[in-house]
Amino acid sequence: MKVLIVKTSSMGDVIHTLPALTDAVKAIPGIRFDWVVEEGFAEIPAWHPAVDRVIPVAIRRWRKSFWQTWRSGEWKAYREALSAQQYDFVIDAQGLMKSAMLVTRYARGIRCGFDRDSARESLASRLYDRTFTVDKQQHAVERTRQLFAKALGYELEGRGDFAIRSSFVAQDAPASDYLVFLHSTTRFDKHWPEVYWRELIAKATEAGWKVKLPWGNAEEQARAERLAVENLAVEVLPKLNLAEVTKVLAGAAGCVSVDTGLSHMAAALDRPNVILFGPTDPGLVGGYGKDQLCLESAKQSAIDSNVEPAVFAALTPAIVWQEVTQLLSR
Repeated sequence: MKVLIVKTSSMGDVIHTLPALTDAVKAIPGIRFDWVVEEGFAEIPAWHPAVDRVIPVAIRRWRKSFWQTWRSGEWKAYREALSAQQYDFVIDAQGLMKSAMLVTRYARGIRCGFDRDSARESLASRLYDRTFTVDKQQHAVERTRQLFAKALGYELEGRGDFAIRSSFVAQDAPASDYLVFLHSTTRFDKHWPEVYWRELIAKATEAGWKVKLPWGNAEEQARAERLAVENLAVEVLPKLNLAEVTKVLAGAAGCVSVDTGLSHMAAALDRPNVILFGPTDPGLVGGYGKDQLCLESAKQSAIDSNVEPAVFAALTPAIVWQEVTQLLSR
């Protein structure tokens, strides 16, 4: 059986789709997948052993310069790549009009997706040959697992398995001596205060751990360098691509992260991970998998503090470090 997956973005959403493939492989011997995904995340599907071909799209970029995309032949090349294979099933796990209109309807195979009450945008369901009801009030990983199971005809068992760790770390790899602190995210109010990060780093290094700090742009690099000042056990990593930073995460003993895409990567790699939430609710998209702990500032006792952003004041380094040490000791 050959199946095309349509799940284009974002990083967390792409990662959350991986366990559905693992389920299908266990239930249907010999099943193989191709995957349509945004060009910036094209590395991720290829890490799963059941994926043969990744078809990159650039919907975000194309919308800004559609005429140039058309004239350059990029749109034609994409359409040809998409229609080159006859699939048994095409599963649109995105549930949006843009995925249904620009991807799913051009693919050859039985088109499957969420029904009007289950899709993120109900109109998308009109472009599928078969639709399925999947309860929205559950984690995104479980929603996608159920969509695949209903579309392909098998029963789900147990917890989802991302099945990508072996692409980065050998099964008999020695125990790690470092932690990764994922300090960067997109919104100011989702950042844990720098003064708290420095205190947590001090606690970790005093306990004998090394700490690695990744970054993705100049602002994040500057923050990492401020956090590492005068502490020789802290390493500000060089500029890394997605595969390189994923390898660093895979080798870590554990992570502390804010609400960011790489926290989902840590979960997919089965790394113990304490995830810090301030203005956002982990709800249905928090850390999924073993040893994933979401800490919400709103659930801590309020304290009088001048830290910024103030929403994190109650989630102190002492609370976080206690949870980290308990998680690592399991």
